[in-house]
Amino acid sequence: MASKLLLIAVFVLDLIAFGLAVAAEQRRSTAKIVQDNEIQYNYCVYNSDIATGYGVGAFLFLMASQALIMVASRCFCCGKALNPSGSRAWAVIHFIVCWLFFLIAEICLLAGSVRNAYHTKYRTIFSEQPPSCETLRKGVFGAGAAFIFLTAIVNKFYYICYSNARENSFRPYGGGGEAGVGMGAYK
Repeated sequence: MASKLLLIAVFVLDLIAFGLAVAAEQRRSTAKIVQDNEIQYNYCVYNSDIATGYGVGAFLFLMASQALIMVASRCFCCGKALNPSGSRAWAVIHFIVCWLFFLIAEICLLAGSVRNAYHTKYRTIFSEQPPSCETLRKGVFGAGAAFIFLTAIVNKFYYICYSNARENSFRPYGGGGEAGVGMGAYK
């Protein structure tokens, strides 16, 4: 039986990561072009940089969630062999998909955080064109949040399938408890 306490803890971590990713999407940095007081040059002024912190927080909470599931399931590769069954097959499929979604979510969150923290530092003095105040594209943290949601679903299915396969683990020779030859009393 899958540990309900573990599933609840992972759900809470995933929920916090999802909330932080959505908050990061809502609070992305925006920029505007401002002229200096003497009207000699233009430069970019960025608003709050809180989205970077939210993105990094979501990154860390999702990583903790994934680590907790992998430690509890021994990363699927360590431990005793699992019985060949439907649960083991589904556990393998969910394991691969879980890692794929996890990596995509982590890449979106990390790239979004790094890009959101980048601010154009130059000014235009001799050019007629205003500086390009580069900001993060809309949807990067949103994509991370979507993949956090998918990871949260798949890693729970993975753990449940793994737990079912572990309970029905492979026992050679019928699994009767004794591995030796049964002997009767000598008469």
